Amino acid sequence: MSTPDVALHILKTAGSLFYRNGYHNTGINEIIKHADIAKATLYNHFESKDAICIAYLEQRHRSFISALKSYAEKRYVGKPALMAIFDYVIDAYRGDAFYGCWASRIYGELRPESQNIAEVIRQQKKDLLVFLEELVRRNFVNISKAEVEKISGGLYLLYESAMSESYLHQSDWPIYLAKNMAADLFSGVQLAEKKPNPEGGFSNNLH
Repeated sequence: MSTPDVALHILKTAGSLFYRNGYHNTGINEIIKHADIAKATLYNHFESKDAICIAYLEQRHRSFISALKSYAEKRYVGKPALMAIFDYVIDAYRGDAFYGCWASRIYGELRPESQNIAEVIRQQKKDLLVFLEELVRRNFVNISKAEVEKISGGLYLLYESAMSESYLHQSDWPIYLAKNMAADLFSGVQLAEKKPNPEGGFSNNLH
């Protein structure tokens, strides 16, 4: 494998172990064993387990935001696009090996000396809020800043609850309840017109 391929292979292997078994339950030697590489190879690409974790979180976050954009873009503007985040959770829950939010799972294990990882996760949660604010602006008409913050904040909390509680209860009812509750956030605010893109896509493109 080329150098970029080796690094990606290490990240995929380590990320799968972190997500399934927990960050502190996954040691360097276990990553090396499952990746089937030499210890020197791992340290040629990453200086520590923390460095692997940060790279994994960054890669996973980019993929996550890209997926949310795709879910929103494939739906009509207005309520369907706003509800897309819950459709994402439903599909994630129904997929293989669902353990809730990967970032929150790691954050819950962090020790005081791991503030570098904690800060990465906090920033990613802020990035999600920014994404939701943009999504709200694009799907409402003449909406105030206060309304944007209220609706996007509510969507954020309901999304986080859906992710964590569906894993805790091993059931999808928290996702559907969160999705139904989200509709109450939109009452009294004018949604954008539900109109598909004439070229076959949808008009609420997020970039």
